[in-house]
Amino acid sequence: MSTASNDRVTVLKTHKLFIKGAYPRGESGRTHALRDAEGGLIAHLCTASRKDTREAVEAARAALPGWSASTPYLRGQILHRLAEMLEGRAVELAKAVADTTGRSAKKVRAEVDAGIDRVICFAGWSDKITSLLGNQNPVAQPFHNFTTPEPIGTIGVIAPESSSFLGFLSMWLPAVCAGNTVVCMASEHLPLPALLVAESMPGSDLPAGVFNLLTGTRKELLPAFAAHRDLDAIVACADDKEAAALREAGADNLKRVRVVAPNSDFECERAWEGPEAFRGAVEYKTVWHPMSVE
Repeated sequence: MSTASNDRVTVLKTHKLFIKGAYPRGESGRTHALRDAEGGLIAHLCTASRKDTREAVEAARAALPGWSASTPYLRGQILHRLAEMLEGRAVELAKAVADTTGRSAKKVRAEVDAGIDRVICFAGWSDKITSLLGNQNPVAQPFHNFTTPEPIGTIGVIAPESSSFLGFLSMWLPAVCAGNTVVCMASEHLPLPALLVAESMPGSDLPAGVFNLLTGTRKELLPAFAAHRDLDAIVACADDKEAAALREAGADNLKRVRVVAPNSDFECERAWEGPEAFRGAVEYKTVWHPMSVE
């Protein structure tokens, strides 16, 4: 064995997928390179296939009854625990963002802090969704009329390509907070922060299958998301061409599709921490109840 340091070949990590609380390799066995901002090889990524997408959706669907029936208080506590886990990895997350984007340390740390604060924000939202988004409606008959938000179901999330941490979190947190389960496709070129978040999931006590993460190419995975009949909705950061394809294929099962512009400002708290953030993550049920008349 050589003792010369320059003779040693660095063992690079191969990041796995995150499905049903586990880290499987891609079904096809394919991998692709993850490179830093200067083009240097820093890791390998499993390349998810259509079959991996199907398994992730099945895991999310199986987890939906338990998660949607859980108390808002419990969902908030679990998201708060996730924020604690991410806070403990803030330095590692900042390095991941800096390495893959080439941005300054100051800007990167500000994004990481904002992302962790956003998790805390939705931890707080969990037990306030019904009271703030619901309503008692005035009607001209002897009825009580209530409108309440409910989770849509299993949602496919297409993360933004550029905002690899704050944007990634902003796309799926409202859905999970509201009681949906999620299959998320990470940024094709900047997935490292998302993968580190997935590594923190088991320690946050988030039930297996509530959040699932795939890495791969948009060209291959986006049609699989759009055509999958067991996804009830899609929230996607996509351009006009991708949005048209999502809506066309999603029409087969009346899939709800919310499209977010690729140039969206994820730092805007009004858009991404207020009621608007839940668009595409909840649907509304109106109940009529007879009013007693004496």
